[in-house]
Amino acid sequence: MPQVEVGGNGPTDGALFSDAARAAVEALLAPVDAELARRYPGDSGTRQPVHTVYVPADAFDADTVREWGRQALTAFDTHAATPAELARALGVADDHLLADVHARVRAKLEREPVEDLRIDFEDGYGPRPDAEEDAAAVRAAELISAAVAGGGAPPYVGIRIKCLEAGVRARGIRTLELFLATLLAGGGLPEGLVLTLPKVSYAEQVTALVRLLEDFERRAGLPVGRIGFEIQIETTQAVLGPDGRATVARMIEAAGGRATGLHYGTFDYSAACGVSAAHQSLDHPVADHAKAVMQVAAAGTGVRLSDGSTNVVPTGSTEQVHAAWKLHHDLVRRSLARAYYQGWDMHPAHLPTRYVAVYSFYREGLAAAAARLAAYVAKAGGDVLDEPATARALSGYLLRGLDCGAVDLAEVTALTGLDHGRLDALAGRRTPRAAVCRTDRPPSPTGSRSPVSRPRAN
Repeated sequence: MPQVEVGGNGPTDGALFSDAARAAVEALLAPVDAELARRYPGDSGTRQPVHTVYVPADAFDADTVREWGRQALTAFDTHAATPAELARALGVADDHLLADVHARVRAKLEREPVEDLRIDFEDGYGPRPDAEEDAAAVRAAELISAAVAGGGAPPYVGIRIKCLEAGVRARGIRTLELFLATLLAGGGLPEGLVLTLPKVSYAEQVTALVRLLEDFERRAGLPVGRIGFEIQIETTQAVLGPDGRATVARMIEAAGGRATGLHYGTFDYSAACGVSAAHQSLDHPVADHAKAVMQVAAAGTGVRLSDGSTNVVPTGSTEQVHAAWKLHHDLVRRSLARAYYQGWDMHPAHLPTRYVAVYSFYREGLAAAAARLAAYVAKAGGDVLDEPATARALSGYLLRGLDCGAVDLAEVTALTGLDHGRLDALAGRRTPRAAVCRTDRPPSPTGSRSPVSRPRAN
């Protein structure tokens, strides 16, 4: 190293910073390093479902998932029996891509129509006599345990309890207690268990649920943090507090690492903002603002985002179904482009357009994303000079397509030269895929097989 003369004090060996200064910097930033690692651990590496299906507790039974699949297939075969008819319904070009998507979606509806099921004890269920809700909570847990034991449960499943506001707090806690205790007695908590806490307005309500879960885990002999939950953002106080701060960030912090997702509540939030019923929608400006705040608050935390639902149901004549399908398809596509990779589906006939929109999103960009990622790995350059952050986005995009079945591992590997492990590493997924339970999905329409991870509760 060449000698450098600094400040007229004579030659040095080129080290311009003293050991003491370096040590002081390390001491100063060590707490910051620890705080960043705690607050922003990154993506968990588990599969995120593309949707959540909400079913009122009194309507849920052992055949619910199969029945949703059957009704979705009937709607698909009746109103979009061919790729050309599907293209007309959605107002898109009838091309080779849609023909492939059509076949894949039909296979998906037969194989795994529901990725995430939430049994609803809140708005979809309403107030009931205590004895009736007690029985429904026990029954829901028993049916879930039986489905898990028999291999027929969706990858994610759980309940939405009543909120923790004063009027229904005791009822919500009682339902949660019965549900968890019955699951525990019936074979243990499912790997993909998810709980949803609705109408959260203050971070203290999140803290309250954390304390209840801590108590349950301790008394049941479960590992600390075994049970996670979603926070439903459907009050204005959850987005902006009375002091002008973004409250949702405080809620994530209050969850103490248990928050698995933030779910936007379309209609409650819109109504709270004074939006008239005719204009309450996922694409209303008040929805975009709330979701943008949620997105920034959750970034890097490992907490995932879910958009809400549309209440326009695809029923009636083919013309009516097609109109509702186009609306739903376009809303899902809009959410995907804005990095909301999950949403709610409220009716079986929403499933076809959910998967058509999702599968088209991942298949139409497959070749370009794979080429860019392969060039990045090979340092081949090209028209776009990508950085590590873009490589994370590209690999994350491919992994999401793999998780839901839109693309196959064989074709991704052929295009990129990368296996699951390399994709995980590039995407910054912190849980090694080998550590997550897997299932093999049946052959896709292209004949390949794609491994899929089962989710963990936390």
